[in-house]
Amino acid sequence: MSRLTLVGAGRRAQSSAEFGKVAVLLGGDSSEREISLMSGNAVLQGLLRRGVDAAAFDPGVRPVQELASAGFERAWIALHGPGGEDGLIQGALEWLGIPYTGSGVLASALTMDKLKTKRVVVGAGLAAPPYTVLSSAEDLERALLEVGLPLMVKPASQGSSVGISKVKTAAELPQAYAEARAVDPLVFAERFVEGPELTVSVLGDRALPSIRIQPATEFYDYQAKYFRNDTRYHCPSGLDARAEAELSAAALATFRVTDCSGWGRVDFMREASTGKFYFIEINTTPGMTDHSLVPMAARQAGMDFDELVWSVLESSFVRQRK
Repeated sequence: MSRLTLVGAGRRAQSSAEFGKVAVLLGGDSSEREISLMSGNAVLQGLLRRGVDAAAFDPGVRPVQELASAGFERAWIALHGPGGEDGLIQGALEWLGIPYTGSGVLASALTMDKLKTKRVVVGAGLAAPPYTVLSSAEDLERALLEVGLPLMVKPASQGSSVGISKVKTAAELPQAYAEARAVDPLVFAERFVEGPELTVSVLGDRALPSIRIQPATEFYDYQAKYFRNDTRYHCPSGLDARAEAELSAAALATFRVTDCSGWGRVDFMREASTGKFYFIEINTTPGMTDHSLVPMAARQAGMDFDELVWSVLESSFVRQRK
């Protein structure tokens, strides 16, 4: 049973003392642990610079129950991947009665599964690339017929492009399927949309300026996201005012239909031939490293990193202990 209750609209903090003792949850035991440690430590330093009583807490090495015994009153979730973005830690915090940042249990569990999210988003009338589920190697030929080349092969439940491959020839498909299946038994293929990749960060009920991503690799993969220095980011993205408004509206609509809240990032592809935007995925706990996109969009909106992490922490005010 949850020991937290929703109190509607959040509020702004006038002083750091209003947050109490804050745990920055980082690390964990997913394949994205390394990135989570980078994000969490950056968040922690930002909070400390703003005078927040904050400390790092790694659920990968400490029992989550120690959050209560250590006297933490609030949690800034910087965990990536399963265990951090899938509703698991959110459920534990609900049970412990510790308010936390970002989306709740339902939205976190849903959006961690790219396939289920796609079904919800498409069911709500929003556009996403055509796709098919790959239940076994016997489905590969069908994927080529139904989806066509080039296509993307994706595990349903990983973030940071872990296990994702772009397939340009039929001969590449078995290996891509094997790599995705190695990290998740649920795999799907979706049509690769030829055109620029764009992302919209959401903070509260506000869409931040979009970013156009120009990777030097075949697509925006794990290395391009976090370690390569030849990925180019365009913010402003170069969209005209009408297209920017359309994209922002699509991001906010996607956030609402999946019950997301607090903050996050919604990724899209824009088809070069038609200009149409296609939803790709939602990130409920995006990266907060020096390569990350939410801080970049926030800067374009006039918000520095420390103000951003403070604002995200304010999203925890929508929950309070019963």
